[in-house]
Amino acid sequence: MGIRRDGERPRGGRTRKTEGAAARDAAVALLAGVLDEKRPLDALLDPETGIGAFLGLSARDRALARAITGMALRRRGQVAAALAGLIERPLPAKSGRLRRILEIGATQILFLDVPDYAAVSLAVGQAERDADARHFKGLVNGVLRRLAREREEILARQDPMALNTPDWLFTRWSARYGAAAARAIAGAHLVEPALDLTVRRDPEGWAVRLGGIVLPNGTVRLPAKGPIDALPGFEEGAWWVQDAAATLPARLLGDVKGRSVADLCAAPGGKTMQLAAAGARVTAVDQSEPRMERLKRNLARAGLPAEAATADVLTFDGGQRFDAVLLDAPCSATGTIRRHPDVAWLRKPDDIASLARLQTKLLARAVELTKPGGLVVFSTCSLEPEEGEEQARHALATLPVAAAPVGAEETAGLGSISPEGWVRTLPCDLPGDDPRLAGLSGFFIARLRRM
Repeated sequence: MGIRRDGERPRGGRTRKTEGAAARDAAVALLAGVLDEKRPLDALLDPETGIGAFLGLSARDRALARAITGMALRRRGQVAAALAGLIERPLPAKSGRLRRILEIGATQILFLDVPDYAAVSLAVGQAERDADARHFKGLVNGVLRRLAREREEILARQDPMALNTPDWLFTRWSARYGAAAARAIAGAHLVEPALDLTVRRDPEGWAVRLGGIVLPNGTVRLPAKGPIDALPGFEEGAWWVQDAAATLPARLLGDVKGRSVADLCAAPGGKTMQLAAAGARVTAVDQSEPRMERLKRNLARAGLPAEAATADVLTFDGGQRFDAVLLDAPCSATGTIRRHPDVAWLRKPDDIASLARLQTKLLARAVELTKPGGLVVFSTCSLEPEEGEEQARHALATLPVAAAPVGAEETAGLGSISPEGWVRTLPCDLPGDDPRLAGLSGFFIARLRRM
């Protein structure tokens, strides 16, 4: 039970929240939603499906809760290791959200510009308000105070690249890309990525207006700052958010003006907008109704035309074959951990095999929907070969397609091109003096021609 500054206990035996407590409560709830309930962070933050503890906050507190939660996930391995070294016995099973309270408090002490006393006090208050965790508020106080005292020594002993990557993923990346590249990938994940915008015209002008830079492919990149819908150009649809690497699949279809193009698994619509802006007659297909509604809103904001079909790609017909088909297939998304740090802790090794089987079926359907002589671009935002190179090899061996190798001049220097003409981007690609403006999402892209 807390004590007010005037010495009186609060009425009803409940502690009064201090300033910033609501944002920390939301961060604990968000972290628990990801790690305990296995829900994607984006779903927890969504205006329609998100949790009340977050949606009920002011804009300022929402930004704070997101920042704390994002850092807690990005540095989860280091936070867990630091706490494990300070807690002598396993936490009791019935202790409420004690572990998440400790992790949010530790994240602030180790990695955020929050005064130590405030992080400790807020965490103790959170424990006291939790019916099961309140019995351990003394532990919270003692562990976090000690963490603040020993912060520099603890951090000096840690290997951030290894600790913040699940062992099974680090082992996979080391085997596929080499130990040095695996560490570089893991290192890229530690830095919050920049905001990438695809602009309809005049990227140099928009870069000046928004305080960003222009990447070789024309993407405008700026440090993430504030609400996206508050930036100039949002309301009139002058640009849309799209990772620089994610622009490559549509780009590799070449000149699509006047051609019929199916964008499969299209939502939330960045590639659809890219194709429509280039003059294609686009049919966007996705089975998620909420995500398709978002796609339609994005198209309307930008004033771009496209046909939107809410359907399962495997059974979608559309009444025609298309001049070109773009399939950005569902995948493990291990190439997006720098933007979505929850992915590292939500994915399991078995997910890759099951998703790869789905990709094989989707790619076969994409080929069926393509006119003879038309192009099929297959892409995944995964670093795993089962969801990339192996899919392309299987398609060439079993489907009526031929290779349509990508040339170096087509990628604007982003990523690398294999001897087969396939594109691979890595999170550690596109280095720069300012880490906040460096890096890409990890993608695999193969271009095929329907025979």
